[in-house]
Amino acid sequence: MSEMSRREQALKVHRRLIEAYGEPDWRPHMDPISELVSTILSQNTNDTNRDRAFKQLLGRFPDWDSVRDADIEEIKNAIRVSGLANTKGPTIQRALRRITEERGQLSLDFLRDMDVEDAKKWLTEIKGVGVKTASIVLLFSLGKPAFPVDTHVHRVTQRLGLIGPRASREKAHRILEETLPEDTYYAFHLNVIRHGREVCVAGTPRCEGCVLSDICAYYARERAG
Repeated sequence: MSEMSRREQALKVHRRLIEAYGEPDWRPHMDPISELVSTILSQNTNDTNRDRAFKQLLGRFPDWDSVRDADIEEIKNAIRVSGLANTKGPTIQRALRRITEERGQLSLDFLRDMDVEDAKKWLTEIKGVGVKTASIVLLFSLGKPAFPVDTHVHRVTQRLGLIGPRASREKAHRILEETLPEDTYYAFHLNVIRHGREVCVAGTPRCEGCVLSDICAYYARERAG
């Protein structure tokens, strides 16, 4: 697929999903540190368990400085409901310590003044922080043009043919950022996630009645007969 036809298809997808689900309102998100911690907690779990772990963490510690300086076992116990606490706990503490060591305080506001790629690179140099996590912090907390690719976005865009069948999530970030206009990132990301949860589900997608079936590579190949 040429770059032009890929962009044309992506814009068709964007418009169809806006018609189906509406234009998501921009809403204030958490500060960048909180968004970073929440996104680390979201790895390999659902939103409910992520939110419970985040609430329990803040219930046990008064602020992020306290989390940074806490005994690691206390952090693990607070976030255990999210799963993988033995990995996520050290990742959170390592991130908070790295930010403090390099910036002298627990703040990521300095990323506002950085180029998106430089900001993404700075965040992903923290062990355990991947491109998806960095992109979420940049887009939702700092309003910067980064496009996060989670499991739903990866699955749906792959089925649509917007990314190649072997494109990894890491490569998909770059492809979709280059394909989509920056002002569509927020709505496209949220609406594709909703579509992936409600229609283009893992396993057998609900293609009948899907608003994208006529422009979907998966449907043309596997379902149309």
